[in-house]
Amino acid sequence: MVKWIKLFSNQYLGFWSLGLVLFAIQEIPYMIMPLFKLKTNPIMNMTETSPYLDILEKVLGSLCIALMVFIVNKNTSFFEIGTGIQKIAFISMIVVLLLNFIGWGLYFKGYQSIGIMMFFIVFLPPLYYIFIGVWRQNWILVYTGIAFLFVHTIHVYKNLTL
Repeated sequence: MVKWIKLFSNQYLGFWSLGLVLFAIQEIPYMIMPLFKLKTNPIMNMTETSPYLDILEKVLGSLCIALMVFIVNKNTSFFEIGTGIQKIAFISMIVVLLLNFIGWGLYFKGYQSIGIMMFFIVFLPPLYYIFIGVWRQNWILVYTGIAFLFVHTIHVYKNLTL
C-alpha cells in the first residue's frame, strides 16, 4: 500500500493493490458468464428506463472502485483484519461475496426471479463495497457505497419490472 498525498484526517490519496484484486474477484461471474449458454439473461438484456439513473449508477459504481483502490487510511496496513467493527466488516465482506456467488450460481442454473436477482446480484455488490470501506476505515467509500446501493437497487428494479 502506498500513500502519496494527505487529503484530510487519516485519509490519503494512494494505491492499494489488494483493492484491484477485491474488485476482480467480485467481477468473476461476469468474466465466466460467456462459458454458460443461458437461455435467458435478464441482467444483461434489461430495457433501460432512465438514462439519468443509468449514468448516476455508473458514476457511483466506478467511484466506489476508484475510492477503494486510491484512498487509503494512514492507520491501516496492506492487509490486516483488525478488531471490533473492522473484523465484523471483514467477515461480512466475505459472507456477502459468498452469497453473491451463490446468487450467480442460481442465476446461471436458470433461477432468475426478480427476488433472486435483486437480492443476490443487485443488492449485495454495493454492500460488498460498503463493508470493504468499513473494514479499511475508508469512510468516503462507505458513504459513496451507500449512495450506490440505493441508486443501483432502484435503477435495476425499475429496469427489471418495466
